[in-house]
Amino acid sequence: MEITYRFNIIPSTEVIIALYDNAGLNRPTADFDRIAKMYANSNLIVTAWDKDKLVGISRSLTDFCYCCYLSDLAVRQEYKYSGIGKKLVELTKEKVSENSMLLLLAAPSAIEYYPKIGMEKVENGFIIKRVK
Repeated sequence: MEITYRFNIIPSTEVIIALYDNAGLNRPTADFDRIAKMYANSNLIVTAWDKDKLVGISRSLTDFCYCCYLSDLAVRQEYKYSGIGKKLVELTKEKVSENSMLLLLAAPSAIEYYPKIGMEKVENGFIIKRVK
């Protein structure tokens, strides 16, 4: 298995939805237009491919010099534990530079994963939750 990584290629919305559903990522995958809009308005996307199959993706919003919000990180179930998620985070961080912080909100099921790949837990955040 040779995984290739690509920047700023937006896969079709159908392919993204299939990846999210397979990975168990809690996103509004029944709302095609919303997923499409999420990607249309993101400015840093890193994808992982096994030949022509999308196996992982990270989606971020960033200014490339001070802050980066990594909003989505998904890896197909059958590719988990192969280092793809870690590599997607590393490539995202490389792209935004060492001068930029990288922040994400973890799903409860992934809380223990992020410290294992070198991320530090933060306690100084606040949120206004979405309605749906």
